[in-house]
Amino acid sequence: MPIRLIIVDDHPIVRDGLRGILDMDDIEIVGEAADGPEALAVALRTNPDVVLLDLRMPKMSGAEVIRRLREQQPGVHVLVLTTFDDDADVLPAIEQGATGYLLKDTPRAELRRAVLAAARGETVLSPTVAGVLTRKAHEPEPRTLSPRELEVLRLIARGATNREVAGRLFITEATVKTHLLHVFAKLQVKDRAAAVAAAYELGLLDRRR
Repeated sequence: MPIRLIIVDDHPIVRDGLRGILDMDDIEIVGEAADGPEALAVALRTNPDVVLLDLRMPKMSGAEVIRRLREQQPGVHVLVLTTFDDDADVLPAIEQGATGYLLKDTPRAELRRAVLAAARGETVLSPTVAGVLTRKAHEPEPRTLSPRELEVLRLIARGATNREVAGRLFITEATVKTHLLHVFAKLQVKDRAAAVAAAYELGLLDRRR
């Protein structure tokens, strides 16, 4: 059975070009759309295997189209084909469930192979997009504290002992120590004084409070 494909792009000439490239024995183009709402309607009517989707179109963002397609038809695979490869475009698309992300300078044969791979559920990424995701994966996690950890650290910063913190927050001293261990790990410090100093430096604690 040929793969059922929808082409979504707001430029008719682009859709025509993609149809010419992809309309083959093993790929059947079952619909086209020029914006997000039309894409959702066409997908619901035609039940495609793959949606080839531009990101920036009228009426609805590409990431929102992906999210709604995945909710509407969980089995559909979305292959992004766009000219944009910065973090603001790549990350939301991948987070919303895009199977692949290619740029419009992708060679014809590679695009055909990508559609076939996407239909099998395989991840397909252009080299620049793969670089964006690799860089993101190696970025350090933001050092944030939970509301309770902040409460504990705020009292510690005011000079309270573990026992006093436990009494004020109606928790045990053991729980206070556990919270402090989590704080030390998140802030990459070894003691209470360093934790307080790091929290002030990162803006997690307000010196006026």
